[in-house]
Amino acid sequence: MISAATNGFRRLCLSTLVAVYILIFVGGVVRTTGSGMGCPDWPKCFGSWVPPTSVDQLPANYKENYSAYRDKKNQKFVNYLRLMGMNNTADKILADKSILTETEFNPIKTRIEYFNRLVGVTVGLLIVFLFLKSLSFRKEMSIVFWVSLATLVSVVFQGWFGSIVVSTNLTTWTITVHFFLALLIVGLLVWLLHRTKGMHVNSHPTTRRWLMAALVLQIIQIFFGTEVREAIDLLALSLPRTEWVDSLGSEFIVHRSFSWLVLLINGIFFLQVRKTIGLKTLSLALFLLILCSLITGVGMAYFEMPATLQPVHLVIATIVFGLQLLLIFRMHPELKPALK
Repeated sequence: MISAATNGFRRLCLSTLVAVYILIFVGGVVRTTGSGMGCPDWPKCFGSWVPPTSVDQLPANYKENYSAYRDKKNQKFVNYLRLMGMNNTADKILADKSILTETEFNPIKTRIEYFNRLVGVTVGLLIVFLFLKSLSFRKEMSIVFWVSLATLVSVVFQGWFGSIVVSTNLTTWTITVHFFLALLIVGLLVWLLHRTKGMHVNSHPTTRRWLMAALVLQIIQIFFGTEVREAIDLLALSLPRTEWVDSLGSEFIVHRSFSWLVLLINGIFFLQVRKTIGLKTLSLALFLLILCSLITGVGMAYFEMPATLQPVHLVIATIVFGLQLLLIFRMHPELKPALK
């Protein structure tokens, strides 16, 4: 019998997971609208908790001020990189003077980025509440407490690293790391959601292996997607949106071709578990999401990368990842009959 406290914790965990997915979607909107530098500082926006609505509200030398601010922050970040032995990466950041180029104030982009930060703060508060609720599990389910603590630490680190993404002027590799940290948080929340549900379904080891293969392929496909996004970021500096797809190189071809393998492996898994009680609904939802991901990918490829599809494609990929994890946590190996 699941206690009321466990049910309350699980509901909060589910709400937090939904909020994280919303944040990922909003982050995708920030990327597609080019609003990432709508607020050049962090955690405030142009030095204020309420963003300005007009350039007249800013000092005449605001570009120089925030460029110097980011340079100072980058110097500290470079020192951290050197301590980890990442000297080449540190040298590239110092050598790339375009990082310190301040963009023109745009009130719409500032509002979009500010809203992104408000959603991020909401997620942070939800995870703080989740950790506080987990304190009651320290004795009976200590693992829930420790994973909740790990989730809180991950969010704090993610918030700090988000400031690095801003200070380095959206350097492509920092965006990729920022996104994979978000996937880590999704994974921790999915585990907490499963652990407090306590539901398991016996499954054949081969079926579980197909699902594990599907998860690995999904992670690889997401990585390929970040490679395409990095290439688009560079193309966006010199080409109009209508020419992006035609100018993409091998990274786009690999990502596009790999999607069919992802669909095939997930399709095999669905066929194997479609009649299993406790798994068929989730597996059907997973397969339909894979199809939606493929359709949105095709839409971007053949309709000149419409901005409306980019965040949708991104959030579907992360939901697929979370659903695959949930299925893996829920599936137990099929018990072998005892020898007579």
